[in-house]
Amino acid sequence: MPVRKKSGRRILLALVPVVYKIIAKLLFSSCRVEISGIEIMEDLERRKQPYIAAFWHYGIFYIRELGRDRPLTAMVSASEDGEYIARLLESSGFETVRGSSNRGGIAALKKLIAAVRERGRTAVIVADGSQGPPLTAQAGAVLLASKTGAPIVPLGWGADRYIAFRSWDRTVLPKPFARIAVKVGEPLTVPAGLKAAGIEEYRLKLEEKLLQNYREVWGRFGINSH
Repeated sequence: MPVRKKSGRRILLALVPVVYKIIAKLLFSSCRVEISGIEIMEDLERRKQPYIAAFWHYGIFYIRELGRDRPLTAMVSASEDGEYIARLLESSGFETVRGSSNRGGIAALKKLIAAVRERGRTAVIVADGSQGPPLTAQAGAVLLASKTGAPIVPLGWGADRYIAFRSWDRTVLPKPFARIAVKVGEPLTVPAGLKAAGIEEYRLKLEEKLLQNYREVWGRFGINSH
């Protein structure tokens, strides 16, 4: 990578979190938010029970808002684009580990396991991964739950007015003064020592819980799919 390009990227990596935090504060403070099931997270946190927060990739921006000031460790793609997401999350108090299904995923999963087991951190994981397919759960959250005993808490959110970017997952950002609906689903407890068939069984259970959340939050605004 040419020196000039590297220098420009370093500047962007430094500026993006600062600029986004300013925009996000103005944007989200103008929105009306209704959260269903937040007592589930609060009860787990009160009992100092770490959990695994799982959500679809399109929802990363509001999940950042929901997770601010919570003791969270997030898995973020090891790609160059993932570096921007990692910086955004770290600027909001998240820890991050870097990895995805096709690059460093096993090492990142081991770091998440250690964070949950040894330090009582709550893990944050994108259920459909860094490259999709969208709204299709991958096995990472189930493996993490089976290794740590931490329950998986499925999250979802939707808005009545929003921008959907032209990315594989159609990442969503609410428009100013939007109404936002958030759903915290019932935890999914995963048995220890799962083999391939069990992992698939619980992957499908997680996928259905996340899809239920998805249908509920978007359905509140008469929207079938973002």
